[in-house]
Amino acid sequence: MTTKIVALTLATALTAVAAPAFAQNQGDWTVGIGLGYVNPKSTNATVGGSKLEVGDNTRPTLTVEYFIRDNLGIELLAAAPFEHDISLGGNNIGSTKQLPPTVSLNYHFPTQTIFKPFVGVGVNYTTFWDTQSSLGDLSLDNSWGYALHAGADFQFTDNDAIRFDVRYIDISTKATLNGTYLTDVDVDPVVLGVSYVHRF
Repeated sequence: MTTKIVALTLATALTAVAAPAFAQNQGDWTVGIGLGYVNPKSTNATVGGSKLEVGDNTRPTLTVEYFIRDNLGIELLAAAPFEHDISLGGNNIGSTKQLPPTVSLNYHFPTQTIFKPFVGVGVNYTTFWDTQSSLGDLSLDNSWGYALHAGADFQFTDNDAIRFDVRYIDISTKATLNGTYLTDVDVDPVVLGVSYVHRF
């Protein structure tokens, strides 16, 4: 009898661990609050033989996702304004602020564990403003581009999870100095994120 009870207890525990958690069903909403680290590519442009580089930055992020089908959601990424230093030949020459709202279509793989990976593809629109430079009047055009997304949710309740994700965002802009075209700038950052996600 004792053996049967132990076996039944273990089976129940394993079933609980393996049971679907945080299932993504059609009509569900999730909201995520976290931090995003934007790391632009190492060399963004060349001006007069010198490397022009855009620095990294970390800011709070917000995601909202609506599931149009089971496991398939449309997600909006928003964030507090990112601010990046701009250097030329290793010397700081200015800074800029940007917002990169991104809409993605994410597929969440159905699993029977607390580990829920996902992949996505989307569209990004980045707007630059408050661009300043010691060289003169520097401006950066706004940018449209694609975005790739991958990550995983780790559930700690049926409706709550910690998310780790990574994005690649295609951001290309034209730099103008004192009204004259200067160069094309390929920011193309990798964005690392961590957030708390709640399902409604």
